[in-house]
Amino acid sequence: MIPNYRYKPGAYYITIFIITYALWFAGAYLSFQDEESGLYILLILSGLMVPFLIALFMIFTSKNSDLKKDFINRFINLRLIRPKVLLVFCLLMPLTVLVSIFLSLPFGGSTSQFQFAEGYSFSSGFVPAFLTLILASTFEELGWRGYGFESLHSRYTFFTASIVFSILWSLWHFPLIFVNNLYQYVVFHENFWYGVNFFVSIIPAGVIISWIYIKNGKSVLAAIIIHICINFLQEALQMTQFSKCIETVVITVVAAIILISDKETFFSKEHLTNGVDELPRMTGSPELTE
Repeated sequence: MIPNYRYKPGAYYITIFIITYALWFAGAYLSFQDEESGLYILLILSGLMVPFLIALFMIFTSKNSDLKKDFINRFINLRLIRPKVLLVFCLLMPLTVLVSIFLSLPFGGSTSQFQFAEGYSFSSGFVPAFLTLILASTFEELGWRGYGFESLHSRYTFFTASIVFSILWSLWHFPLIFVNNLYQYVVFHENFWYGVNFFVSIIPAGVIISWIYIKNGKSVLAAIIIHICINFLQEALQMTQFSKCIETVVITVVAAIILISDKETFFSKEHLTNGVDELPRMTGSPELTE
């Protein structure tokens, strides 16, 4: 953690939820009023940028040079990335997709799911769908991983921080189910429980991404690469929403295996006992506000 700085998770999460929800609900309304122009997508993209912009604001107004340097370093320092870890993950995630499709076959799933998709499963106005996936991954991780996750990890074990973070990350997407033709809207209108699965699936995926992030020296760039990989994998094959429900179970099992095999990372409190939160009690000085 950063010396002489107290993260402010409450201020961060409350601010991004209020601003993002305002932008996305406004975008949802416009998506039904002016669908052809697709201008509503500007509000959606602006909402995607909010976690990043709020993170920047909190970091660069903190008057803490170490915090600023740390953020920049975690974004641009390629030496933080462990290629073998990323490679294993990039091989593991396609495998979970294939296994999920295979498990769907006894329940009536079609083998056509193994074929490449002819297009994207959603529309994002005048912005190409592939670009939307990239922008979403990039801005989300710059904000959520750049400050949001760190703010929780500074106060809790990795296990607690990753669970709380993943739940908040999931709930953050809620307004998107009201945006006409967006992925979340399409899924919910296909089947309510498929929509619920979308939100549930984010939680184990969030835990896994957080673990990979930690194992790559807290590289935000590594988290961006992982996020982009996951987004495109979900669109690559003709995978049905039923198979994606099975995939949620498979990913949850993978997350559980990672947790069991690396309990030290998940439950260590070393960073808490050595962190800034302990300084006021150890020194008797007033509680630090930054």
